[in-house]
Amino acid sequence: MLLIPCPYCGEREETEFHHGGEAHIERPQDPDALSDAEWANYIFMRTNPKGLFHERWVHAAGCRRWFNMARNTATNAIIGTYKIGEKPPKGAR
Repeated sequence: MLLIPCPYCGEREETEFHHGGEAHIERPQDPDALSDAEWANYIFMRTNPKGLFHERWVHAAGCRRWFNMARNTATNAIIGTYKIGEKPPKGAR
């Protein structure tokens, strides 16, 4: 079982969390000005790297807060977690 360190509650089992997709995706300034293809690109197209990846998680069965995680997708090793709005921890940039 994967143990996830919630930045608010501490380390908990992965069953308490839900994955929220890629982190640091900026919403378009003027969504109404986007073409259908541009809007589809924003909604659906994400990177899928092998290695370091920044993603969003929510502690659904705990504090119910969202946070970011830096994780190695090849090894599933968690490099660190950090609150939304904070910079990634050293070694995760």
